[in-house]
Amino acid sequence: MARQPDNKTADKSAANLKSDDSALIRELALLLDETSLTEIEIERAGLRVRVARNISVAAAMPSFQPAPAAAAAIPAGADLAKHPGVVPSPMVGTAYWAPEPGAKPFIEVGTKVSAGQTLLIIEAMKTMNQIPSPRAGTVTQILVEDGQPVEFGEPLVIIE
Repeated sequence: MARQPDNKTADKSAANLKSDDSALIRELALLLDETSLTEIEIERAGLRVRVARNISVAAAMPSFQPAPAAAAAIPAGADLAKHPGVVPSPMVGTAYWAPEPGAKPFIEVGTKVSAGQTLLIIEAMKTMNQIPSPRAGTVTQILVEDGQPVEFGEPLVIIE
């Protein structure tokens, strides 16, 4: 017949494990504070711990790029969402101009684009989603800043 574990030993072991777990979590939290990391995940001895910091991103005012001289000017106060060349955001997320920080942007004002060409990416739920051009044309305005939070339907780019 198998021997039953001593309850006192099992209780001590569980208490030590909990103490070790909280020490690990504190250590990971300190590491987040000391570095520029926003998230750490570790799995050890069957225990998986994920520590993440909340990052509050202040919404920056969109910077409107001046249109090239050949492009038709959009009247001040015009509702950009109703502009025929606007490309709206298909989702809520964070808009990025380039595939990674420091990389060349997908487009710039004056860039000629073809239908299906990637204009920018929107990060939503840790997934990078490419936003394709719905038509061929020339980019006359980029209506969002790199790293700016965007809402569903918010105008991103104007293509004429």
